[in-house]
Amino acid sequence: MPEIEQSQVAGLEEVHFQTVRSKKMAIFNTSSTELKHLFIAWVAISYAFAILIAWIELGNRRPTSSQILGSSQILGSNITDLFIISLVTVGISFIFHEMGHKFVAQQYGAWAEFRMSFGMLLLAIYMAWQIGILFAAPGAVQIFGPHINKKQYGKIAASGPVMNLFLAFAFMPLLSDTGFLYDIGRWGVIINLLLAGFNMLPISVLDGRKVLAWNPIVYIGLFMTIIVVGMFSITILI
Repeated sequence: MPEIEQSQVAGLEEVHFQTVRSKKMAIFNTSSTELKHLFIAWVAISYAFAILIAWIELGNRRPTSSQILGSSQILGSNITDLFIISLVTVGISFIFHEMGHKFVAQQYGAWAEFRMSFGMLLLAIYMAWQIGILFAAPGAVQIFGPHINKKQYGKIAASGPVMNLFLAFAFMPLLSDTGFLYDIGRWGVIINLLLAGFNMLPISVLDGRKVLAWNPIVYIGLFMTIIVVGMFSITILI
């Protein structure tokens, strides 16, 4: 959830004042550009994760090109099945995380839209296939709001991990099912807790740094909640 570079401010000021009136916006504003970027990032990051699942299914062996293209099976499954699981787990988790930032930022009267990083999406797919590691940096919500203060930025940052925490709970009922639905529930819980925990690290551009700068007590409380829910989830998943 990076802030806009100064070089971009001039161009965005016009957009900002066209869409913001008295620091109040509609409940949710988007654009065709943002929707296109979200869709491409959703599909690409889901495909990369489907390849990663294929690695796991094959006992930590690299899937062949025919397997990741769907022309041959992956131990009784195919890449389409894994892709569907990925779309409704990692894909939705990523979108809801970013939209959490966007929604809160807009409530504070800021211009906020998601922009993908096409190169990083290609890198994510390539690394997932070649070495079985998902390096996910598909893009981020760009925010422009000169009036936004540290407290508001902290709340905007916290909204992403909080959204993932709620989604982890939402996927938990599927763990009592079997087969395909269980797989969706299992990966949904795991991915959302990993996303929440990773983004709460107080480093670099991650959400945790902004939350900690705003309120250390909130930071500790949220981070500990993620850890406790994670430990509880392990007892269910094992």
